Amino acid sequence: MPHWKSALVGLLAVAGTAFSHAHHDDGDVVPEHLRAQLLKKWDQEWSFSGIASFAHLKPVKCLIEPDEFYDIAIIGAPFDTAVSYRPGARFGPRAIRAASARQMAATSYNTRAGINPYSSWATIKDCGDIPITPFDNGVAERQMYEAFLELGSRPAVTTSDSKYGSKGISAGKAKLVTLGGDHSVALPALRALYQIYQKPITVLHFDAHLDTWNPVRYSAYWVSEQSAFNHGSFFHKASREGLICNSTSAHAGLRTRLTGVTDSDYTNPGPEQGFMRIHADDIDDLGPMGVVDKIIQRIGLDPEQPVYLSVDIDVLDPATAPGTGTPEPGGWTTREFIRMLRGIEKLNIVGADIVEVSPSYDNKGETTALAAAQVAFEIITSIVKAGAGEELGGWYGLKEEQVESAKKAGKDEL
Repeated sequence: MPHWKSALVGLLAVAGTAFSHAHHDDGDVVPEHLRAQLLKKWDQEWSFSGIASFAHLKPVKCLIEPDEFYDIAIIGAPFDTAVSYRPGARFGPRAIRAASARQMAATSYNTRAGINPYSSWATIKDCGDIPITPFDNGVAERQMYEAFLELGSRPAVTTSDSKYGSKGISAGKAKLVTLGGDHSVALPALRALYQIYQKPITVLHFDAHLDTWNPVRYSAYWVSEQSAFNHGSFFHKASREGLICNSTSAHAGLRTRLTGVTDSDYTNPGPEQGFMRIHADDIDDLGPMGVVDKIIQRIGLDPEQPVYLSVDIDVLDPATAPGTGTPEPGGWTTREFIRMLRGIEKLNIVGADIVEVSPSYDNKGETTALAAAQVAFEIITSIVKAGAGEELGGWYGLKEEQVESAKKAGKDEL
């Protein structure tokens, strides 16, 4: 009896069994009508079932599959041996993927943006994790750089001459969304982007902390070249290497303490001080959209200037996101932050990270991981929406003329 006939008796409860484990001889191919019947019966998934890939995307180890192409790749960077306080972010990618379980292609229409990012033009894949060594930070740094460069250099599925996809400098180029890991993963990511785009990158940095610290902040005596690679000094190194565009970059959400007895962490001269700074307290005076306006005024919407979006989950208040390495009270709420992310959807984002999720410090409701998964969803949505090939409207899909009309009528509920 042909293998497929025995395998299909009673239409096996797991459809993939008949396909992935069968070694057919010629003539033993599963008939199309039976395949269609299996798919109709079993090709579905619940949010709580299946392998814990991001948003139930098909998991692929893209680093060992050079023929895998995508428009957006989710890549995990499970690395945390460059932290200054609480470790544990190496488990962040796993936690964020698990927390994304309710993001499914069939049920992910983003009402705030007016698009379903997983059922649109973009090919999005979960490319697994970079196998980063925990024993040697120098090797880890090189591994991440080579992985980001390899994955980011592959041509996008959507070509530059398509109606869809990003335009300008990033047309036809794949984009990476990195799940950290501690924040030092941003340095090799910026090095890779600099090679890909051959120009300094604008950085929009959401964080409670500056991350531009001179490495001697941690020790002026016990220093080495490798000790400068840590999750508080990576922007210092990136700026000194010329990777960051100083005239357009911005910090947002700051509320950190500074070193010593002066504000020298802000005022010492050097390229690492080129960021515009928006403090967490500024939201009290500006509101979320006022913060957005300041960001847009600083960065601009230039399609020829690449923007890297770097999100430390500790930009949120510990009441919302306790599971992080360096918590700072007084941060933004998840709702406020999502509003800001939607407000910056027209930025020319060429890559992003969500970092510093340490699930061992999270609560039973896993609110930190849930927030991180939502942040990733919003970023992915913005990238997809920017390449939709048509104007889809702004907040909750409203077109600009509708917004203006509502304001004039005194019914602005935005």
